[in-house]
This record gives sequence, structure tokens and C-alpha cells, in this order.
Amino acid sequence: MSLLPTLRPRVEVLSPQFIDRVIDEAFEVNATLGLQFENPRALSILAEHGQRVDRASERAYLSRAFVEKAIASAPRSFRLWNVTGDVSIEVGGDHVTYDPGSAAIKMLDPDGSVRPSTSADYVRLSRLVQHLPHIRAHSTAVVPSDVPIEVSDLYRLYVAVQTCDKPVITGLFQPESFAAMLRILQVVRGSAQAVEAKPLAILDACPSSPLRWSELTSESIIQAARHGIPSEIISVPLTGATGPVTLSGTLVVHTAENLAGIALAQAVRPGAPVVYGGAPCLMDMRGGQTPFGSIETYLIDTAYAQIGKRLGFPIHSYMGLSDSKLVDAQAGYESGMGVLLAALAGVNIVSGVGILDFITCQSLEKLVIDNELCGMAYRFIEGIRHRHEKMALDLLPEAIEKGHFLGHPTTLQLFREEGTLPGKVVDRASARPGGHGPSDYQRAQEVVRALLGKERFRLADDTVRELDRIVLEPAREHGMQALPVFPD
Repeated sequence: MSLLPTLRPRVEVLSPQFIDRVIDEAFEVNATLGLQFENPRALSILAEHGQRVDRASERAYLSRAFVEKAIASAPRSFRLWNVTGDVSIEVGGDHVTYDPGSAAIKMLDPDGSVRPSTSADYVRLSRLVQHLPHIRAHSTAVVPSDVPIEVSDLYRLYVAVQTCDKPVITGLFQPESFAAMLRILQVVRGSAQAVEAKPLAILDACPSSPLRWSELTSESIIQAARHGIPSEIISVPLTGATGPVTLSGTLVVHTAENLAGIALAQAVRPGAPVVYGGAPCLMDMRGGQTPFGSIETYLIDTAYAQIGKRLGFPIHSYMGLSDSKLVDAQAGYESGMGVLLAALAGVNIVSGVGILDFITCQSLEKLVIDNELCGMAYRFIEGIRHRHEKMALDLLPEAIEKGHFLGHPTTLQLFREEGTLPGKVVDRASARPGGHGPSDYQRAQEVVRALLGKERFRLADDTVRELDRIVLEPAREHGMQALPVFPD
């Protein structure tokens, strides 16, 4: 007999027939209703590829044949490299990578108070991500209030590449940002060719549901494709608001918007790396909130992951975040469900760890707690391995004689592989006499302090000087005479 293969645990929520119906209807939406592209260049590109364009309404009608050709030309996976260019992650298949999400405008301090985020907060978060092993990618996760919004895009990328040696998930809020961000990537890599050969960053592009691609997001797709930078489509239909109230109808809108963005990228450059992603959400009609930690939102996420995988794309989703305002039980169960469901669905880029309050707030303490959740999820999808021909029979005689397996050679050899050994955030110790000890949030505070005291990632001085020049020039145009000093 041979050893049995390991089954990768996974979750599926749609039947193959259901997936086919969603995809077919999305094709029909794009061909008959069309999508608004506010960017004239996008309309021209689509027209050059034989698509019907109405410039008065800025609408493009994408044929099924055109979109299917784009699907066939898009890569099924690609590699994303770290800042130093010596380690990469696979984006595709069933590979899972967690990152801290993006664009929080607030920070939760350890005492529970909330305030606008600053550049110092982002530096600390970046340095923390560097030392969290289960958060394998970084992101431009915080919008600093002490930097002009006109240079925020490039400033956040500037900070990220200097403080953390992990790939970066980022994006544009200002169309003028792309040139400087591209230059930052070229300085770090050494050349334009190296930026394409070893991509360091993914650029998010967010259509405006229902069925509208703004000038900014269309331009992001166009420029990223031209320069070999992966694009990540972040379609955000909200049930009953910017998408149909039904989860199935929202999936159709999400699919249509993703396919349109991917088709534009492939029209610009066949083979351009793209990620099928999003942040669709259940709309809570009681107060108009968008609960990203709700079970219905996670149901939509796992469903569109299936759809994207059927089409053959790498997948992104916002999961593992919480709508709670504190690091409390709600933050734990919403984040835990999202982290595990994303792994079970095979989502390749999972954004959201560390995030609270409807994607507006970051917490360093939550980030280190979520790192443990990610480690547990990685262990779960490894599954149960058949390590020995006789799973227990050959091991039992010695244990019967001694009465235990504690000193057995297989125990000493394999206990670290069979079981997850969490860090200091998780309390698995016996109860302490006379008290329960610190809470997980208090333990997380200690871990944050310890990790921020560790050796820091740094780029070469000449590289930093060149990055300073790239960012300081536009910053001065917007009234900032000096860049913020990184905290000690």
C-alpha cells in the first residue's frame, strides 16, 4: 500500500449550474446594457478592438467573444516579489496570502481611543507587518492625515518599501500619482524591465457599481497593463443599494464589472496580470451600514471566489476584518470567520486583517491577534497527512509498554508539524492561582511593543535619497516643505 494523498479542505457555496447562470447573465449584461467608461482613452481602446461604443453616454458594449478572448489571454497565476527581490509569493491556484487591507483613516490606540491616522502610525504598522510571519504581504493600509492628500498615494508606497520587505497591495486615489509610484518601483527594482520581471506591487482598481468605470480606475487599469504591473479589480456592489438586493443579483453585477476591467487590461496588453477581486457587501437597511464582517457578506465573497476560479483567475477578497469599533468578541468572531472562510475558498489575496469599523480604522493589537488567526487557517488548509503506512498500529507497542507517547521518536519529530504553536497572544497555559492573567488585548500590546523593538528593515542610503527626491518634489507643490521624520 502507498500513502494516501492529503485532501485540501475547502468550502463551496454554489453549484456548477448556478455558476454558469451567473456568468452567462454577466456576459449578457455587458453586451446588452454595457458599462460606462468615463475615460476617453478606455473607450478608444475598446472601440479599436471592435466593441460598440456610444461616446455621448460614455458607454461600451462588450461582446461575449471579446470578453472570452480576454479571459483566455489573462494569466492563471503570477509571482509577486518582495522589496529586495529574493523572495516571492504565488498569486493563483489555492495559494493564500493575507495583507492588512487599505486606506484606513483612523487608528485605535491601546487605551481604546480613536484618532486620525498619521504617517508615524503607518511607519509603525509597516514595521510590525515585517515581523508577522503569517501576514505575507504588506499594503498601503493607512491614510496619514499629516500628509497632503494629493501625495498620499505615492507617500504611502514610499513608506512601505522602506519599512517592510514584503510585496505591497496598493492603489491610486489621484490619477497624477501613477508616474511617481512607477518611478518609486523602478528605483527599488533598478529598472523598468525589472519592475515587470519581478512585480513588487499590485494596483487596486475599483469600479463604481452599478456598471461604471471612472476615469481614474480605467486609467489605473490602462497604465498598470502597459507597464506589467498586476491590477486587482475591486468591485463593490452593495445589496439593495448599488447592486440588486438579492445575493445572486449582486453576484451578476460583480462578475460583469470584473470581466469588463479584465477585458480592458487584456485589450491594452494581452497577458497583463490581473486579479479577480472585490469588496461586495450586504447593505444593512436599518441604518445604511455596510457590514463587511457579516455572514452574508462572507457568503457573497466565497461565492464570487468560486466564480472567479471557474473562469481561471487569481482571486482577491476583503475578508478577516470586523465592523466592531474595539478589539472585542465581535472583532474576534467576525475576523476569525473571514480569515478561515477565505482560506477554505482558496482566495489568493485576502485583505483586511487588523481592520475595524467598516474598513476605516486600523489597530496594531488586532493585527497581531489576526496574525495568529492566519496561522491557524494556514494549518487548517494543510489538512490531515497520512504520514506512516500504518497510522497507529506500528506506533502502539512502545506506547503500550510505557503508557504514553511523550518520548516516542515520532512525537519529537512531528509535533511541530502536526500542531500549530501560537505566539504569546494566545493563552494556552494553565489557569494562574488567584487570577486569570492578562487579556488577549493586553498580551497583544506587549507583543506590539516587543516586535517594534526588533531590528528594522532598511533600504540602502542612496536608494532612500532618490526616493526622498521623488516624493518631496510633489509634496512641496502642495505646501509640505519636508517629509515627516520616521519615528524611533
